[in-house]
Amino acid sequence: MAKVLIAGCGYVGSELAKQLLADGDEVWGLKRNPAGLPPGVRPVAADLTNLSSLAALPAPIDFLIYSAAADRSDEGAYRAAYVRGPETLVSAYPTPPTRTIYISSTSVYGECKGEEIDEKTAAIPARFNGRILLEGEKVFESQGWETVVLRLGGIYGPGRDRLIREVRDGRAEMPAGRAFTNRIHRDDAAGAIRHLMKVERPLPLYLGVDTDPADLGDVYCWIAGRLGSGEPPPSPSRTANRNPGKRCRSTRLVESGFRFRYPTFREGYESLLHG
Repeated sequence: MAKVLIAGCGYVGSELAKQLLADGDEVWGLKRNPAGLPPGVRPVAADLTNLSSLAALPAPIDFLIYSAAADRSDEGAYRAAYVRGPETLVSAYPTPPTRTIYISSTSVYGECKGEEIDEKTAAIPARFNGRILLEGEKVFESQGWETVVLRLGGIYGPGRDRLIREVRDGRAEMPAGRAFTNRIHRDDAAGAIRHLMKVERPLPLYLGVDTDPADLGDVYCWIAGRLGSGEPPPSPSRTANRNPGKRCRSTRLVESGFRFRYPTFREGYESLLHG
């Protein structure tokens, strides 16, 4: 039975907690307000940027899952969540856990011309969010902690079904030109973290995206077909798409033995349409 602290036990962290509890692990969930944690999770009410609030941290632990999220889309909030939080936890734990998994994002890659991206691609962020995340990825490792970084794509799942609602409500608009997307279902994001906890000798970096970096227009059309509605109209405000995005690949994660429950958007959105 492993002792696991999920620092930032939110949308993905709560699903992970359920999976770990089913394995028989002992799980603590850290949030400013831990109300609403899954049954069986031991609550830790704390602020990751305030060392004095971390006095009740469980110790020792086997795994630290760092999955905090910024509460605003500005540089200060990002730095607090993704850099200061890890720095504070390092100060709070004189003895590091056996393994730390830091949840990052594919936004660390600035490519936008349809390039294929994998773990060997140099991370050159285009915006502040990617730059700060890249800095945060290095905090635990720089202190000698065994760290695995998982860079997730866009997370969707129960309660996060924006594309379905856009098509259903008639608000979806077909982009002009290609617009590649990189996504992962919440359950697979949690499952990938659980998997990386169990890999005997993990590599330091994995991409967490499904196996199909699909074009947004194709996703809209597929959802429209499943709903029995017409293809969304082209956007009247867009000319040729100058930013088709990037195509992230999760080959390394699959080669490590992970199996997706929802390998493409089709299986994932089907579960939301008829779940």
